[in-house]
Amino acid sequence: MDWNGRKIEAGEAFTGRVFVADDMTEVTDEGASFTGCTFRDVRFNASKHEEAEFVDCTFVNCDFFDSTFERCRFTGSRFESCQYGLFRAEGGDWSSVNLSKADLSGCSIRGVRLREAELGGARFVDGSVRDCDLAGARLDRAVFDNCDLRGSDLSTLDPRNTRLNGAIIDPRQAIELAGALGLEIRDH
Repeated sequence: MDWNGRKIEAGEAFTGRVFVADDMTEVTDEGASFTGCTFRDVRFNASKHEEAEFVDCTFVNCDFFDSTFERCRFTGSRFESCQYGLFRAEGGDWSSVNLSKADLSGCSIRGVRLREAELGGARFVDGSVRDCDLAGARLDRAVFDNCDLRGSDLSTLDPRNTRLNGAIIDPRQAIELAGALGLEIRDH
């Protein structure tokens, strides 16, 4: 189906639908709801979604180039073999999402709730994961090289099995990571 440039209004709801090779390029989504849907080979390029819901959805080989998601809900959704160039997410609830091994390099994620998210092996090189709630998130083998992590909850990040070369953190996070390494911090 060609959704190219379509405006999806709040109140539109899709449940259990399968979208295959649909073109959602430049779609404007103002609060639609997708529950238990599967998106396979769908192009979300340059689309903008505000307060939309993608609950328990599966995304396979989808392209999110230059897409924006503001205050959206993705709880329980799973992403496999997707492309994310210039992807942006701001606010919203992405709890229990599975982005395992996703390459989110150069992407911007800010103020997003990612509690208990599966981010093992994901790449955030040269990206930004600012002010995010990562409590309980699985971060083993994730790569945050040159990534701005300031303000994010890194309490479950083990610096021994996560790459952080050149990552930007704040003083509170530095103390947290030093503690995770077993270092004892003393004043004088």
